[in-house]
Amino acid sequence: MVALRLKSMVKSMFGFSVNKSVLSTILLASVFSVSQVSAAADTQVRAKKSSVKKSSVTQVSSSKVKKNVKRSKQVALASKSKKTIKSKKVVRTAAIVNDGPSTGDAVGLKQSKDALSLASNAAFVVDQDSSAVLFEKNAEVSLPIASITKLMTSLIVVEAKQDLDEVIEITTEDLDREKGTGSRLAIGAKLSRADLLHIALMSSENRAASALGRSYPGGLSAFVTAMNAKAKQLGMLDTHYVDSSGLSSKNVASARDLVKLINAAYQYPIIREYSTDTKYVVNPKGKRLLEYGTTNHLVEKSDWNIGLQKTGYIAEAGRCLVMQAIIEGRAVVMVFLDSKGKYSRLADASRVKKLIQGMRPQA
Repeated sequence: MVALRLKSMVKSMFGFSVNKSVLSTILLASVFSVSQVSAAADTQVRAKKSSVKKSSVTQVSSSKVKKNVKRSKQVALASKSKKTIKSKKVVRTAAIVNDGPSTGDAVGLKQSKDALSLASNAAFVVDQDSSAVLFEKNAEVSLPIASITKLMTSLIVVEAKQDLDEVIEITTEDLDREKGTGSRLAIGAKLSRADLLHIALMSSENRAASALGRSYPGGLSAFVTAMNAKAKQLGMLDTHYVDSSGLSSKNVASARDLVKLINAAYQYPIIREYSTDTKYVVNPKGKRLLEYGTTNHLVEKSDWNIGLQKTGYIAEAGRCLVMQAIIEGRAVVMVFLDSKGKYSRLADASRVKKLIQGMRPQA
């Protein structure tokens, strides 16, 4: 009943309908986001209680020190030093961030087993020329795709034939109000559309992707409409977009759908070049030079021949990776969604590469 009401709300508010797979994923992502906010609120309450408790202890300790006039200043300084060191250790511990449960985990994909023991909850690998399936795991499930979204963003920009030399200014509209993440591109920075496209693909720069969508004729809403229209044209039936950066967990697709997107994007040399570049320096007007690097270190390795790639991460999506690569003379497209651990998606790609290397070439 909730799903039917949500589907009706989506159609009335945004003017489109979604299939059951996409609808379920969006609903789960919304529940996930609410749980994240609730958890954050609980953490703040616990922190406030802890602060009050520490304050009380400090006041009691201070009272005892005042009463004990014989206590030496050296002991007091030593005690203060220990408290400072202890405080710093707590800060360092709090800075460690671990991947939490994802939307895929919430629907039980974590329990899925596969022959390669992949860390990714979903995967799909095909021969690019013959479309023969070489490996698959939960390939039909629609999941949040994070910054893999930027691959569709680049496709819309390139196919619209917008002026790549046009200078676009980063504004407050490009701030991340979804996750609250930062960016090296300051408000007021001015870059060409080509530069924005370059760092959006290579370094997954969110404000760059936002500016690309915002500067489209008709603005961001028209850009998102074009993204969904292109997905439909490509036959990506389990896909839906709501922004150009991928920060929203409501950007969803199945691993099988993303192979279609990769094949479409691969037709454009500029997307292949920008996505597989390793370093790039931009010169924002009136700002200092900024050097960006790739988010996929496999492109830097001599034993990989990668023609196109994109990474992505938000908590709901887990670690994601899509690539086109030549393995043993064979063009292969691979998709990995919802992996845990910073390097696990790269390890999954290496496992698949080893699998393909062991396959006998077809007669």
